[in-house]
Amino acid sequence: ERHTPTGTVERTVPARSLAARTGSVPRAPHRSPRRTPSTATMATYATPAAAAPAGVSSLRARAGSPLRSKPLAAPKRGGGKRSTLRVAAVSTPAKPSGGTPKQDFDWDNLGFGLVETSFMYRTECAVDGEWTKGEVIPYGNLSMHPSAAVLNYGQGIFEGMKAFRTAGSDDVVVFRPDQNAARFAEGAGRMSMPPVPADVFIDAVKRCVSANREWVPPEGKGSLYLRPLLIGSGPILGLGPAPSYTFLIYCSPVASYFKGGKMAPIDLTVEETYHRAAPGGTGSTKCIGNYSPVLKVQLAAKKAGFSDVIYLDAVENKYIEEVSSCNFFCVKGKTIATPALGGSILPGITRKSIIDIARAKGYEVEERNVSVEEVLDADECFCCGTAVVVVPVGSITVKGEKTQFQGGKTGPVAQEMYDELTGIQSGKVEGPDGWLEVVPEEYHL
Repeated sequence: ERHTPTGTVERTVPARSLAARTGSVPRAPHRSPRRTPSTATMATYATPAAAAPAGVSSLRARAGSPLRSKPLAAPKRGGGKRSTLRVAAVSTPAKPSGGTPKQDFDWDNLGFGLVETSFMYRTECAVDGEWTKGEVIPYGNLSMHPSAAVLNYGQGIFEGMKAFRTAGSDDVVVFRPDQNAARFAEGAGRMSMPPVPADVFIDAVKRCVSANREWVPPEGKGSLYLRPLLIGSGPILGLGPAPSYTFLIYCSPVASYFKGGKMAPIDLTVEETYHRAAPGGTGSTKCIGNYSPVLKVQLAAKKAGFSDVIYLDAVENKYIEEVSSCNFFCVKGKTIATPALGGSILPGITRKSIIDIARAKGYEVEERNVSVEEVLDADECFCCGTAVVVVPVGSITVKGEKTQFQGGKTGPVAQEMYDELTGIQSGKVEGPDGWLEVVPEEYHL
């Protein structure tokens, strides 16, 4: 092994090492080709030898994994020596973390962007086996085979969920994780992957939140967004299920999804050429392949000044389905209508919660086909989802004609739904049993 002046490493791999990985002995030792990484793909990370936050050192000790993890750049404490490690890095818009949030972390201007936190959760499973005992490990990059099923055939699903600090206490809660666990299992079945048992899923979520507790924003400043992933990480060349799978969870503190902040009305345009999903497809599954295809239309809409796009059904091209990243509701008097789930619409956890809240408040909620004409005649409209929470629709444009709702301001029903939902999530309002899962301190230890 030798280090080149550019910082790369040339390593001769013994034949017995290759045989252990591939099952065959090569004719001659393999030497990695000499490459000079560009400055754009090189990063230098300083690894402090100082003490970690309370409870973190034991995690680091047992965090051995095949992940290439970025060392935490925690503030230096004491006079320990600092070592430097050069690793290949992928360009990311993420804001670098300091291991834990510094005292001057700006919670008031958080936005909805990736902030690298301290830890993530990871476990694995063979195609016909049981899930291994998962572990909390330092946040970092994944090392993956180039023929991994998720990279070649898109075999993967994800979830979106949030943890909150409750008002008047330092308790941290997760909103309806059992519902995410159920949808995650259904999605795994649709994508021919071994489902993660509900108890394993919820335990993993709580451990990830507990390890990143200091990254949960103060009450009223935002939430800790959690992203569980189930991917076909095992290598396969022909089309088929992966031989092994990885379940991992990472997180990031977030605030408002759309520009303008909380409850700022959004302007939508109806898309009549492209469709998000079709009957018999995967529209009701939160699989990774559902999202990139909408970017073409979404980017064009944003360039034209719209916040997002409303997609229509793929059969008659006249019924509302959903917005790119959220479910849709319209209001007429005391009746709230939302597109019925029919296999092409994602069964949102927030959607389900809003339906329950609205019915408890005396509204008649109808899940059925909702035409564009009906929507344009509505008193008000709003969208909901884990990321967007509840957001009022200020206007909808169809074929170049713009229809405004509530004078472009927030409608009373949208405000009522938002207040009730966020009140429950923050503990200010008593919600139905089981909607909040408390995460005990040091649960991950």
